[in-house]
This record gives sequence, structure tokens and C-alpha cells, in this order.
Amino acid sequence: MSVLIPVRIGLVSVSDRASQGIYEDRGLPALQTWLDEVLVTPWQALSRLIPDEQSLIETTLIELCDREDCALILTTGGTGPAPRDVTPDATRNIAHRVLDGFGEQMRAVSLKYVPTAILSRQIGATRGHTLILNLPGQPRAIKQTLDGIFAAVPYCIDLIGGPRLETRPDVITAFRPKK
Repeated sequence: MSVLIPVRIGLVSVSDRASQGIYEDRGLPALQTWLDEVLVTPWQALSRLIPDEQSLIETTLIELCDREDCALILTTGGTGPAPRDVTPDATRNIAHRVLDGFGEQMRAVSLKYVPTAILSRQIGATRGHTLILNLPGQPRAIKQTLDGIFAAVPYCIDLIGGPRLETRPDVITAFRPKK
């Protein structure tokens, strides 16, 4: 009898005020809830709530990729044009490859809901066998964005040598080419 090892997924909320306890973080619970509703594959969350400090974001992403062996990292917050919004910059600095299509699609999805989506600097990138996606900070926007892009995520993780992720087809049908 084999034991199924859960896929490790990093959840990173980037917020100065939430990390200081000024207000309750809503990004991490939104990510957790969304993944619980969509994934069939057993998974384990490795959650981090950190301030908008580029070096700390970089260190956190490297830790989750290289030492914690996460297949996927979802960040929330810090993707706008404000001076303290540095999540995409940190992601780009530690990435081995940037996948432009994820950022383009995330903005396209968001534009259906808000005209300010053009201000977003969200990106998708890989580091080793890990896919990193920078998502917006609001729970509703997190859900809308993930609903619009996640069909491509499991196949991307396949292609970079990560574990197989299965989704609930009645919620999100993961795309994989027919053999």
C-alpha cells in the first residue's frame, strides 16, 4: 500500500498592514478556500504573511521553491504601480523563466471586471520545478483571476517536471493535450 504524499503549494500574502496586524489578512484564506474547492489532488499549504519588502519576498520565494519543494506558489498583493508594490519585481529577480502569457491572461480576465486592471503588473514565472503566479490582493479578484487561468496550471506544472495536479472537472477542467 503506497502513501500519497500531498503536493506542496506555497501561499504568500504580501501586505505591510496585514503583516503588522493592522487588519486581518484575507488573501491567504481566499487562496486556501479556492484551492480546496478546485483540487482533487491532496495538497498541503505552506502559508506566509509578509510585508512588502522586496528582499524578504525574494527570500520567501526561494525558500518555498528550493527548500520546501513547492510545485506551485500563489502570491497575493503587491502587484500594482505603487512604490511599495514589489511582488512582481521580486518574482522576476528569482525566476528562471517568466511566462508572459499568464500575466497577459490575468489582466485580460480582470479587465472584464475593472478598468484599473491595466495597472496590474501580475506575472507568472518558473523557478526549477515550481510555477509562481502573482495574483491580485482582493479575495473576489483572486477567485476571478484563478477561475480564468487555472485550466493551464496543471499542464504547466507537468511540463516543468512537477507533480500531477488534478482538478474537479465540474469546477475547472485542467487542459492537457490529447495523446
